[in-house]
Amino acid sequence: MPDTPTRAVRLGALVLLLRPTYIAAEVVTAAATTGGYSFLADSVSRLGEVGCTAAYCSPRHEVMNGAFMVYGVALAGGALLMARPLGPWVTGLLVVSGLSSYATGLTPLDQDATLHALAAAPLFVAQPLALLLLSHRVRRTRPRLAKALLATGALTAAVAVGFVLSGEGRAAGALERAALWPVLLALAAYAWAVGVRGTPTRTAQ
Repeated sequence: MPDTPTRAVRLGALVLLLRPTYIAAEVVTAAATTGGYSFLADSVSRLGEVGCTAAYCSPRHEVMNGAFMVYGVALAGGALLMARPLGPWVTGLLVVSGLSSYATGLTPLDQDATLHALAAAPLFVAQPLALLLLSHRVRRTRPRLAKALLATGALTAAVAVGFVLSGEGRAAGALERAALWPVLLALAAYAWAVGVRGTPTRTAQ
């Protein structure tokens, strides 16, 4: 029989289950851009650009930058609430990821590109690593979930490298989203399995 999750763990799970709604923030912001915006070619950060030109403008940049911050806090907070099942290393990496997302919202790309890159970089490193460690942690109690986390962690790590190497290539937007969006779903799956359904009595060390 699974252990009944504590109130804190259930709350943290709920937060992580809601995080995939972040994708809606991108869609809503992109819908208002002028000058053309491509989910395939353009980076997410362009949606948060504050300045406008005749060629491109993101009038809802506050929505995007606010989403970076709100969902970053949600990631860090959800991880802290679920610290017991996540373990200290995974919790720490997810808190770093959340803080990175928050900092990204404070540093729009067109205001200081270097600072923006420094703020965002930890997110692309810490999240895949967190998934890989989490996969190892649940490998005995939830083997199917462990395989999914392992695959997602490996995929997002590889795609993140591809995104960095592509620069402003034609598929930059697709690569960046492939490095970020699957993490939302993977953590939501973990939250459902462990934070809602409960952790099996036998736990991996």
